Amino acid sequence: MERITRVILSNMCMVENSKGEYCFINRHKNDWPGINLPGGHVEIGETLIESVIREMKEETGLTIKNPKLCAIKEWDWRNNVRYLGLLYYTNEYEGELKSSDEGEVMWINYFKDKNRYHLSEGLEELIDLILSNK
Repeated sequence: MERITRVILSNMCMVENSKGEYCFINRHKNDWPGINLPGGHVEIGETLIESVIREMKEETGLTIKNPKLCAIKEWDWRNNVRYLGLLYYTNEYEGELKSSDEGEVMWINYFKDKNRYHLSEGLEELIDLILSNK
């Protein structure tokens, strides 16, 4: 029996500002459209923490500090590959929001204003996982 499983690792980070707003990205890609948490894939040769810091800088312009791993999310298997998402939280960062090719980034008062936006599929579950473990 084969015990080696192909895994694609990704990360997402919930960044909170001093006003209690969270950083979201309105994704331009069609594969997972809508408002979502910024993040991306872990690249070969980088640590998990290095990866989430890099992805947040690339997608939001923010340099995050002390991201806390809050949960791991497993998505459906595709083509015999397991997809794992490492879910982080931080309220420590430097810089200003800057949108990228990935999408428009913004601060949103999630609990007050989430009904004004098209949320990506499964976003509410991700937020619940992060906030219940931060």
